[in-house]
Amino acid sequence: MFMLLLLIIYLSFIALGLPDSLFGTSWPIIHQQFNLPLSYAGIVTITISLGTIISSLLSERLTKKFGAGLVTTISVTMTAIALIGFSLSTNLIMLILFAIPLGLGAGSVDAALNNYVALHYKAKHMSWLHCFWGIGASISPYIMGFFLAKNEHWDLGYLIVGIIQIIISILLFISLPLWKKSENNVITNENNEPITYKETFKLKGLFLLLISFLCYCAMECSFFNWTSSYLNLAKEFSVEKAALFASMFYLGMTLSRFISGFITEKLKDKTMVRLGYLISLSGIILLLIPTNIKIIPIIALLLTGIGCGPIYPSLIHYAPIAFDKKYSQIIIGLQMAFAYTGSTFMPPLFGLIATHINIKLFPLFVLFFTLIGFILIEILFHKKRQEN
Repeated sequence: MFMLLLLIIYLSFIALGLPDSLFGTSWPIIHQQFNLPLSYAGIVTITISLGTIISSLLSERLTKKFGAGLVTTISVTMTAIALIGFSLSTNLIMLILFAIPLGLGAGSVDAALNNYVALHYKAKHMSWLHCFWGIGASISPYIMGFFLAKNEHWDLGYLIVGIIQIIISILLFISLPLWKKSENNVITNENNEPITYKETFKLKGLFLLLISFLCYCAMECSFFNWTSSYLNLAKEFSVEKAALFASMFYLGMTLSRFISGFITEKLKDKTMVRLGYLISLSGIILLLIPTNIKIIPIIALLLTGIGCGPIYPSLIHYAPIAFDKKYSQIIIGLQMAFAYTGSTFMPPLFGLIATHINIKLFPLFVLFFTLIGFILIEILFHKKRQEN
C-alpha cells in the first residue's frame, strides 16, 4: 500500500506539471489572435501565481482539515476545469477568470505532496517525484505544438490537456481510501497546535533558503513563459518549431531528475544543488552566444534544463534536514509561496523588458537570478556547516 500510494503521488505530479508549460507555449499565438501586447502574458501569469501563493500559505491548515488525498483530488479537478475554461476563452477577461482556479488548484497540492514525500520517502523519490512533474511539463508542449501546426488551434491543446486532467482526477478520487493513513499526519508544536508563522520566521537561515528558492523559481518560470517567444522572435524559429524546441528545457529537466534519483543518495542534497547550478550556468552562458546556428540555443536549453533538474527537489528535501522536522510542512508551504512569488513578478518583468527594450536580453535576465540564487544557498550551506 505504501508503494501504491507513492505511485498515486507520482501520477498527481504529472497532473501538476501538465498546465505549467502550456501558457508560455501558446502565448505567441494567443496574443496575436486576441490582438494583445506581448507583455500582457504577465497579467495571466500573475493571476495564476497569486492563487498558488494563497493556497500554498493555507496548505498546512487545508491538509490538516481535509487530508492530503482530498486536497490533491480537489486541486487536480480545479485545474482540469480551468484548462477546459481556457480552451473556451475568447478574450483576456476569460483567461484571467479561469486563471484563478488554475492557480488555487496548484498551490496546496504542491506543498502537501512535497512535504509528505520529504518526510516519508528517501531523496531519490523526491527526485523522481519531480521527474514525473517534468513528464507532465514535457508532454504538454508537444500536445500544444501539434495543434498549433493544425491551423493554430491552441484551444484544442488546452482542451486535450484538460481532459487528461479530468481522467487523473477520477483516478485520484478512486484512490482516496489509500490516503487515510496520512490524513492525521499533522506537524504540531509542543502544545499540539499548528506551527505559527511567527515561530517559523525566527529560524536562523530560513530567509536565505526562501529568497534563494524565489530566485531559482524566477529563473525557471521565466524559461517556462518566454522560451517559445525568445526562440521565435530572437532566434527566428517558426512558431511551431519554437513551441516544439521549447520542450528541450523540460526534457532536460525530466531526464536529469530521473538520473538524479539514482545518485542523490550518494551525493546528498547540497552536492546535487551545486552541480545543478553549475550545469545551468553553463547552459545559460551558451545561450548568450550571438549566433544564428539553430542547434546552439537548442543545446543550451537542454543543458540548462539538465542543470535545473536536481535543484528544486533537492532544496525541498533539504528543508527538514536543515531545520527541525516539526517545521517541515509550514516551511515547504513557505517555499512554495516564495517560489510562486518569483514566478509571479519576474516573468512579467521580463515581459516589459522584451516589449520596451529587447527580447534578446532574456539570457542576461535568467543569468542574474541564477547567480543570486546560487550565492544565497551557498551562504546557507556555510552557516549550517558552522552550526554543526
